[in-house]
Amino acid sequence: MPYTAEISRTNPGCFIFLVDQSASMSDPIGSGETVQQRAQVVSDAINRLLTELSVKCAKEEGVRDYFHVAVIGYGHTQVGSAFTGALAGRDLVPLSEIANSPARLESRTKKVPDGAGGLVETTVQFPVWMDPVTNGGTPMTRALGYADSLVARWVDQHPGGFPPIVLNLTDGESTDGDPTSAAIGLASHATADGPVLLFNLHVSGASGTPVTFPDSESELPDTYSRLLFHMSSVLPSHMRSYAASQGHRVSEATRGFVYNADITSIIEFLDIGTRATELR
Repeated sequence: MPYTAEISRTNPGCFIFLVDQSASMSDPIGSGETVQQRAQVVSDAINRLLTELSVKCAKEEGVRDYFHVAVIGYGHTQVGSAFTGALAGRDLVPLSEIANSPARLESRTKKVPDGAGGLVETTVQFPVWMDPVTNGGTPMTRALGYADSLVARWVDQHPGGFPPIVLNLTDGESTDGDPTSAAIGLASHATADGPVLLFNLHVSGASGTPVTFPDSESELPDTYSRLLFHMSSVLPSHMRSYAASQGHRVSEATRGFVYNADITSIIEFLDIGTRATELR
């Protein structure tokens, strides 16, 4: 079965996050006290995920390089690294370097259990590697092409490893042409363990219920949502199992796609989409 390759320091995994940084990402998401800018929610979710990956891969001697990670922003006419600080301009970066090089630490308030059944606010340090950016259009086709070049190089260097996982987070249609061909080209790369995985998340401030991990286009409302659905890879079995354990209805045709995502859906999407095999 594909997607069973062991992930280790000698055979690491690869995550590439494509982040829409168009002007519309400045629009709100959430309701009431939870209203935030879409770009802020997405950057917070990725920064949190990078922290969690670092903790997951930490051993006594430090963070092990089980993964290399790229965060690529696309907006206006720009496509390139979204890392800030010491990692600015870098593409795929070993996880140990990421863990040791946040751009800064921010003080954030967080509610934690008080031991008596309630919650109390406490201050925590929140590492930041990328900032919210919003500008211009949505050059998604170029972004997928950029990821294609990273993936092609990675597959050449790791022909027997777990295939790269590309997660595209966007709130709008591509402004530089139909991205279908670029998506097909990207997903055509493969290691001996299977083709590259491309997952898509449509961020929205709309009030409608998100469509999470569908197995057909029947619930999708328009041509654009159906395009993103068909661009998305089928979830491997271990990701389907995890999605099912989180309450999602899945089948062998379930795709790594969420439409009209709210804040909770964004976090779940990143959690499920970055589930790789056991680390060795």
